[in-house]
Amino acid sequence: MNIVFMGTPDFAVPCLDALIKSGENVMAVFTQPDKPKGRGYKLTPPPVKELALQYDIPVYQPVSLKKGEDAESAVSTLKELAPELIIVVAYGKILPKVILDIPRYCINVHASLLPKYRGAGPIQWSVLNGEKETGVTTMLMEEGLDTGDMLLSESTPIGENETASELHDRLSELGAGVLLKTLEAVKNGTLAQTKQDDSLSCYAPMLTKDMCPIDFSKTAQEVHNHIRGLSAFPCAVTTLDGKRLKVYRSELVKGGGANKECGTVVNAKDFTVACGDGNCVRFTEIQAEGSKRMNTADYLRGKPIQEGIILK
Repeated sequence: MNIVFMGTPDFAVPCLDALIKSGENVMAVFTQPDKPKGRGYKLTPPPVKELALQYDIPVYQPVSLKKGEDAESAVSTLKELAPELIIVVAYGKILPKVILDIPRYCINVHASLLPKYRGAGPIQWSVLNGEKETGVTTMLMEEGLDTGDMLLSESTPIGENETASELHDRLSELGAGVLLKTLEAVKNGTLAQTKQDDSLSCYAPMLTKDMCPIDFSKTAQEVHNHIRGLSAFPCAVTTLDGKRLKVYRSELVKGGGANKECGTVVNAKDFTVACGDGNCVRFTEIQAEGSKRMNTADYLRGKPIQEGIILK
Protein backbone atom coordinates (compact mmCIF):
# COMPACT_ATOMS: atom_id res chain seq x y z
CA MET A 1 0.00 0.00 0.00
CA ASN A 2 1.07 3.60 -0.56
CA ILE A 3 1.84 4.95 2.90
CA VAL A 4 3.14 8.14 4.48
CA PHE A 5 4.66 7.50 7.90
CA MET A 6 4.68 10.13 10.64
CA GLY A 7 6.78 9.46 13.74
CA THR A 8 9.76 10.75 15.66
CA PRO A 9 11.31 8.86 18.63
CA ASP A 10 12.68 5.37 19.24
CA PHE A 11 9.19 4.06 19.98
CA ALA A 12 8.16 4.63 16.35
CA VAL A 13 11.18 2.92 14.78
CA PRO A 14 9.94 -0.73 14.98
CA CYS A 15 6.68 0.26 13.26
CA LEU A 16 8.48 1.97 10.37
CA ASP A 17 10.95 -0.90 10.13
CA ALA A 18 8.09 -3.43 10.00
CA LEU A 19 6.36 -1.51 7.21
CA ILE A 20 9.53 -1.38 5.14
CA LYS A 21 10.44 -5.04 5.64
CA SER A 22 6.90 -6.22 4.90
CA GLY A 23 7.13 -4.63 1.45
CA GLU A 24 4.77 -1.69 1.94
CA ASN A 25 5.49 1.37 -0.19
CA VAL A 26 6.53 4.00 2.34
CA MET A 27 6.44 7.02 0.07
CA ALA A 28 7.67 9.56 2.60
CA VAL A 29 8.37 10.09 6.28
CA PHE A 30 7.33 13.13 8.29
CA THR A 31 9.21 13.68 11.54
CA GLN A 32 10.15 16.43 13.98
CA PRO A 33 13.03 18.80 13.10
CA ASP A 34 16.57 17.88 14.15
CA LYS A 35 17.38 19.08 17.66
CA PRO A 36 20.65 20.08 19.36
CA LYS A 37 21.92 17.45 21.79
CA GLY A 38 24.95 16.76 23.95
CA ARG A 39 27.53 19.11 25.35
CA GLY A 40 28.28 20.56 21.93
CA TYR A 41 24.59 21.01 21.10
CA LYS A 42 25.15 19.28 17.80
CA LEU A 43 22.03 19.02 15.64
CA THR A 44 20.87 15.41 15.88
CA PRO A 45 18.25 13.77 13.65
CA PRO A 46 15.31 11.89 15.22
CA PRO A 47 15.62 8.08 15.23
CA VAL A 48 12.85 7.74 12.63
CA LYS A 49 14.72 10.02 10.23
CA GLU A 50 17.89 7.97 10.63
CA LEU A 51 16.05 4.79 9.67
CA ALA A 52 14.25 6.44 6.73
CA LEU A 53 17.51 7.73 5.28
CA GLN A 54 18.99 4.22 5.42
CA TYR A 55 16.30 3.18 2.95
CA ASP A 56 16.45 6.38 0.86
CA ILE A 57 12.92 7.36 1.88
CA PRO A 58 12.21 11.10 1.46
CA VAL A 59 12.05 12.88 4.82
CA TYR A 60 10.06 16.02 5.63
CA GLN A 61 10.47 17.94 8.89
CA PRO A 62 7.94 20.77 9.08
CA VAL A 63 8.10 22.97 12.16
CA SER A 64 4.32 23.33 12.11
CA LEU A 65 1.36 21.61 10.46
CA LYS A 66 -1.15 24.24 11.51
CA LYS A 67 0.04 27.60 10.15
CA GLY A 68 2.70 29.33 8.10
CA GLU A 69 4.61 28.40 4.97
CA ASP A 70 5.81 25.15 6.55
CA ALA A 71 2.25 23.95 7.07
CA GLU A 72 1.15 24.98 3.60
CA SER A 73 4.10 23.17 2.07
CA ALA A 74 3.40 20.02 4.12
CA VAL A 75 -0.25 19.93 3.07
CA SER A 76 0.71 20.51 -0.56
CA THR A 77 3.28 17.69 -0.42
CA LEU A 78 0.80 15.27 1.14
CA LYS A 79 -1.87 16.07 -1.44
CA GLU A 80 0.65 15.49 -4.21
CA LEU A 81 1.74 12.17 -2.69
CA ALA A 82 -1.93 11.16 -2.28
CA PRO A 83 -1.20 8.24 0.10
CA GLU A 84 -3.81 5.55 0.73
CA LEU A 85 -2.80 5.55 4.40
CA ILE A 86 -1.09 7.88 6.83
CA ILE A 87 0.41 5.96 9.75
CA VAL A 88 1.15 8.02 12.86
CA VAL A 89 3.32 6.69 15.71
CA ALA A 90 4.49 9.13 18.41
CA TYR A 91 4.87 11.94 15.89
CA GLY A 92 4.51 14.69 18.47
CA LYS A 93 2.24 16.95 16.43
CA ILE A 94 -1.55 17.11 16.17
CA LEU A 95 -2.77 16.64 12.62
CA PRO A 96 -5.29 19.23 11.36
CA LYS A 97 -8.45 18.13 9.55
CA VAL A 98 -7.06 19.17 6.17
CA ILE A 99 -4.41 16.43 6.54
CA LEU A 100 -6.70 13.85 8.14
CA ASP A 101 -8.98 14.13 5.09
CA ILE A 102 -6.25 13.33 2.54
CA PRO A 103 -5.86 9.52 2.84
CA ARG A 104 -8.44 6.77 2.91
CA TYR A 105 -7.44 6.10 6.53
CA CYS A 106 -5.25 7.90 9.01
CA ILE A 107 -4.20 5.29 11.59
CA ASN A 108 -2.47 5.93 14.90
CA VAL A 109 -0.55 3.41 17.03
CA HIS A 110 -1.08 4.32 20.69
CA ALA A 111 0.74 2.75 23.65
CA SER A 112 -2.23 2.00 25.90
CA LEU A 113 -5.44 0.03 26.00
CA LEU A 114 -7.72 2.85 24.96
CA PRO A 115 -9.75 4.65 26.14
CA LYS A 116 -7.45 4.57 29.18
CA TYR A 117 -4.35 6.77 29.12
CA ARG A 118 -4.96 9.12 26.24
CA GLY A 119 -2.16 11.64 25.82
CA ALA A 120 1.62 11.87 25.61
CA GLY A 121 2.70 9.70 28.55
CA PRO A 122 0.62 6.50 28.55
CA ILE A 123 3.50 4.12 29.26
CA GLN A 124 4.85 6.03 32.24
CA TRP A 125 1.45 6.68 33.80
CA SER A 126 0.40 3.05 33.55
CA VAL A 127 3.44 2.21 35.69
CA LEU A 128 3.07 5.20 38.01
CA ASN A 129 -0.51 4.18 38.73
CA GLY A 130 0.42 0.58 39.44
CA GLU A 131 -1.46 -0.97 36.52
CA LYS A 132 -0.99 -4.71 36.14
CA GLU A 133 -1.71 -4.69 32.41
CA THR A 134 -1.35 -2.38 29.44
CA GLY A 135 -1.00 -2.77 25.68
CA VAL A 136 -1.15 -1.14 22.27
CA THR A 137 -4.19 0.08 20.35
CA THR A 138 -4.52 1.12 16.72
CA MET A 139 -7.21 3.68 16.04
CA LEU A 140 -8.58 5.96 13.36
CA MET A 141 -7.43 9.50 13.90
CA GLU A 142 -9.79 12.43 14.32
CA GLU A 143 -9.37 15.99 15.54
CA GLY A 144 -9.67 15.07 19.24
CA LEU A 145 -6.73 13.83 21.32
CA ASP A 146 -6.65 10.01 20.98
CA THR A 147 -10.45 9.89 20.73
CA GLY A 148 -10.89 8.14 17.38
CA ASP A 149 -12.52 4.76 16.80
CA MET A 150 -10.43 1.81 18.00
CA LEU A 151 -9.34 -0.83 15.49
CA LEU A 152 -7.15 -3.55 17.02
CA SER A 153 -5.45 -3.93 20.39
CA GLU A 154 -3.18 -6.38 22.17
CA SER A 155 -2.51 -6.47 25.90
CA THR A 156 0.54 -7.43 27.93
CA PRO A 157 1.15 -7.77 31.67
CA ILE A 158 3.38 -5.26 33.45
CA GLY A 159 6.10 -6.91 35.53
CA GLU A 160 6.27 -6.23 39.27
CA ASN A 161 9.68 -4.57 38.93
CA GLU A 162 9.44 -3.55 35.28
CA THR A 163 10.40 0.05 34.59
CA ALA A 164 8.69 2.42 32.17
CA SER A 165 11.74 2.34 29.89
CA GLU A 166 11.67 -1.46 29.75
CA LEU A 167 7.94 -1.45 29.08
CA HIS A 168 8.48 1.20 26.39
CA ASP A 169 10.78 -1.13 24.47
CA ARG A 170 8.39 -4.07 24.71
CA LEU A 171 5.39 -2.01 23.62
CA SER A 172 7.26 -0.56 20.65
CA GLU A 173 7.76 -4.08 19.30
CA LEU A 174 4.20 -5.10 20.17
CA GLY A 175 2.95 -2.01 18.36
CA ALA A 176 4.69 -3.01 15.15
CA GLY A 177 2.90 -6.35 15.20
CA VAL A 178 -0.49 -4.78 15.89
CA LEU A 179 0.09 -2.31 13.06
CA LEU A 180 0.80 -5.06 10.53
CA LYS A 181 -2.35 -6.93 11.61
CA THR A 182 -4.33 -3.71 11.20
CA LEU A 183 -2.99 -3.21 7.67
CA GLU A 184 -3.90 -6.80 6.81
CA ALA A 185 -7.47 -6.10 7.93
CA VAL A 186 -7.52 -2.97 5.75
CA LYS A 187 -6.43 -4.99 2.73
CA ASN A 188 -8.91 -7.79 3.43
CA GLY A 189 -11.80 -5.42 4.00
CA THR A 190 -12.31 -6.82 7.50
CA LEU A 191 -11.35 -3.73 9.47
CA ALA A 192 -13.80 -3.23 12.35
CA GLN A 193 -14.24 0.07 14.20
CA THR A 194 -15.23 0.38 17.86
CA LYS A 195 -16.29 3.66 19.46
CA GLN A 196 -14.39 4.64 22.59
CA ASP A 197 -16.34 4.91 25.83
CA ASP A 198 -15.36 8.39 27.02
CA SER A 199 -16.56 7.60 30.54
CA LEU A 200 -13.68 5.10 30.87
CA SER A 201 -11.00 7.47 29.61
CA CYS A 202 -8.19 9.08 31.57
CA TYR A 203 -5.46 11.48 30.51
CA ALA A 204 -1.72 10.75 30.61
CA PRO A 205 0.17 14.06 30.40
CA MET A 206 3.87 14.44 29.74
CA LEU A 207 6.12 13.95 32.75
CA THR A 208 7.85 16.93 34.33
CA LYS A 209 10.95 17.21 36.51
CA ASP A 210 8.94 18.54 39.45
CA MET A 211 7.57 14.98 39.77
CA CYS A 212 11.04 13.56 40.49
CA PRO A 213 11.44 13.89 44.30
CA ILE A 214 10.50 10.70 46.16
CA ASP A 215 7.90 11.07 48.93
CA PHE A 216 8.73 8.34 51.43
CA SER A 217 5.58 9.08 53.44
CA LYS A 218 3.66 7.20 50.76
CA THR A 219 3.25 3.43 50.81
CA ALA A 220 6.15 1.29 49.68
CA GLN A 221 4.13 0.21 46.64
CA GLU A 222 3.51 3.82 45.65
CA VAL A 223 7.19 4.70 46.07
CA HIS A 224 8.18 1.63 44.04
CA ASN A 225 5.73 2.59 41.29
CA HIS A 226 7.09 6.14 41.34
CA ILE A 227 10.66 4.92 40.82
CA ARG A 228 9.66 2.51 38.05
CA GLY A 229 7.40 5.01 36.30
CA LEU A 230 10.02 7.76 36.10
CA SER A 231 12.86 5.46 34.97
CA ALA A 232 14.86 6.33 32.96
CA PHE A 233 13.52 9.88 32.45
CA PRO A 234 13.01 12.21 34.21
CA CYS A 235 14.08 9.78 37.01
CA ALA A 236 13.09 9.61 40.66
CA VAL A 237 15.45 11.46 43.01
CA THR A 238 16.23 11.80 46.70
CA THR A 239 19.03 13.39 48.71
CA LEU A 240 21.93 11.51 50.27
CA ASP A 241 24.48 13.47 52.35
CA GLY A 242 23.14 16.70 50.91
CA LYS A 243 23.62 15.58 47.30
CA ARG A 244 21.14 14.41 44.69
CA LEU A 245 20.73 10.67 44.24
CA LYS A 246 18.90 9.32 41.21
CA VAL A 247 17.06 6.03 41.68
CA TYR A 248 16.41 3.95 38.55
CA ARG A 249 15.28 0.62 39.95
CA SER A 250 13.89 -0.74 43.21
CA GLU A 251 12.25 -3.75 44.82
CA LEU A 252 9.51 -4.03 47.42
CA VAL A 253 10.43 -5.28 50.89
CA LYS A 254 7.63 -6.41 53.19
CA GLY A 255 7.88 -4.99 56.70
CA GLY A 256 11.06 -3.64 58.24
CA GLY A 257 9.95 -0.04 58.42
CA ALA A 258 7.54 -0.06 61.34
CA ASN A 259 8.13 2.76 63.86
CA LYS A 260 10.81 4.22 61.60
CA GLU A 261 10.74 7.76 60.27
CA CYS A 262 9.84 7.78 56.58
CA GLY A 263 13.00 7.78 54.47
CA THR A 264 15.15 6.06 57.09
CA VAL A 265 17.78 3.66 55.76
CA VAL A 266 16.97 0.49 57.72
CA ASN A 267 19.56 -1.70 56.03
CA ALA A 268 22.74 0.00 54.86
CA LYS A 269 24.11 -3.19 53.29
CA ASP A 270 21.51 -3.24 50.50
CA PHE A 271 20.04 0.31 50.70
CA THR A 272 16.60 -0.56 52.10
CA VAL A 273 14.49 2.48 53.01
CA ALA A 274 11.39 2.77 55.23
CA CYS A 275 8.14 4.04 53.73
CA GLY A 276 4.92 5.39 55.19
CA ASP A 277 3.08 2.08 55.57
CA GLY A 278 5.83 0.32 57.53
CA ASN A 279 7.07 -1.54 54.47
CA CYS A 280 10.25 -0.67 52.58
CA VAL A 281 11.82 -0.27 49.16
CA ARG A 282 15.27 -1.51 48.27
CA PHE A 283 17.22 0.57 45.76
CA THR A 284 18.83 -1.72 43.18
CA GLU A 285 20.16 0.77 40.62
CA ILE A 286 21.21 4.32 41.41
CA GLN A 287 23.32 7.25 40.27
CA ALA A 288 25.04 9.51 42.77
CA GLU A 289 25.69 13.13 41.89
CA GLY A 290 28.88 13.37 39.84
CA SER A 291 28.99 9.63 39.29
CA LYS A 292 27.67 7.17 36.72
CA ARG A 293 24.57 5.01 36.83
CA MET A 294 25.36 1.67 38.49
CA ASN A 295 24.11 -1.35 40.37
CA THR A 296 23.55 -0.40 44.01
CA ALA A 297 25.76 -3.23 45.28
CA ASP A 298 28.67 -1.87 43.23
CA TYR A 299 28.08 1.64 44.57
CA LEU A 300 27.99 0.48 48.20
CA ARG A 301 31.24 -1.41 47.82
CA GLY A 302 32.97 1.86 47.04
CA LYS A 303 30.89 4.21 49.18
CA PRO A 304 29.20 2.47 52.10
CA ILE A 305 26.37 4.35 53.81
CA GLN A 306 25.32 4.51 57.42
CA GLU A 307 22.25 2.74 58.76
CA GLY A 308 19.72 5.11 60.26
CA ILE A 309 20.38 8.08 58.03
CA ILE A 310 17.24 9.73 56.70
CA LEU A 311 16.76 10.50 53.02
CA LYS A 312 14.88 13.68 52.19
